[in-house]
Amino acid sequence: MKLPVSTEWLLHCAATLAQLDPGATASAAQLAQYYDLPAAYLAKQLQGLVRAGVLVATTGPRGGFRLAQPASEITLLRIVEAVDGASPPYECREIRQQGLGALPPDECRNTCVLAQKMAEAHDAWRRSLADVSLADIIATLPPTAPARTRSRLASTGSTPSHRSPESRAADPPPRPSR
Repeated sequence: MKLPVSTEWLLHCAATLAQLDPGATASAAQLAQYYDLPAAYLAKQLQGLVRAGVLVATTGPRGGFRLAQPASEITLLRIVEAVDGASPPYECREIRQQGLGALPPDECRNTCVLAQKMAEAHDAWRRSLADVSLADIIATLPPTAPARTRSRLASTGSTPSHRSPESRAADPPPRPSR
């Protein structure tokens, strides 16, 4: 199974937000600069996590993104499904009933063994991700990592006062210089 690159981005951004002090936020621009990612595309992807209830977006001078719940309640599966959906990656099209090798219908009453095995693998993958929370991820980091992350994120200085993409969008356009 191959996941889109945005899945990696959002897993890392959520883990970064989990390292912030309670109530603190980071803007999409800060996270984009922190990871050297395209800010506009990242902002759009972060909104998917807001819609899924994983993140909260706030506006104003101290706006940005933060976790919607404690890190212990947000699983990797929840983030992945917010980005990629919950559909299984394998879809059996019953090709065993087509072409020169077609089996008779009475031999195809049970689910295809390949479809069964692929469904079992997908279920195991989902269970594995459901068993890991952001708090579990943070607990595996070196003890100095959260403070270092907060310091480096604060030093990005890419947006004044940690403003969210929504609040920046409301800004008037810059006046032309004379």
